Amino acid sequence: MPPVSGDLATSVQQAWTGFLGLVNKVVSPDWGALVALIPLVVAPLVALLLLAMLGRWTVFGLLKPRTKVRRVEGARAMERDADGALVPPVGAPFSLRTGLVYPFGTPRTDDGEDLAVICPMCRVERLAQVGTCGNCGLVLTMKRSIEIARPAGPPPGGAAIA
Repeated sequence: MPPVSGDLATSVQQAWTGFLGLVNKVVSPDWGALVALIPLVVAPLVALLLLAMLGRWTVFGLLKPRTKVRRVEGARAMERDADGALVPPVGAPFSLRTGLVYPFGTPRTDDGEDLAVICPMCRVERLAQVGTCGNCGLVLTMKRSIEIARPAGPPPGGAAIA
């Protein structure tokens, strides 16, 4: 066997030193350098998340179903029970004299008659002008709003969900 030359021993020594340096970096890394890399990893992920959310919101905004709302103005007829007697609605202004239910926020009829409201909590009748129930203290300040009229059957083009 020929003797090992100095160049071969030096290159083996350098390879071994390089391998130990690599193992040293894996076993005990430089935490300061790794912490400095965190923003470089997190920033693209946050940008992708925001872009995905923006895309979902845009698609939802374009494709969400729109409800058709119509404003119901004026008085409507009061419901009747099986015997034909008037059934006053709870929480809405009404007049038993005319048999009409008026829009929310209407305190009196066109001819000056004061309207009545039945409290939804305690079922005590009071004037529509009074904002709180004298019996239970429920605040009933109704404002004019939009009533949504829904069709009686399933949605157009599809069957009802059971």
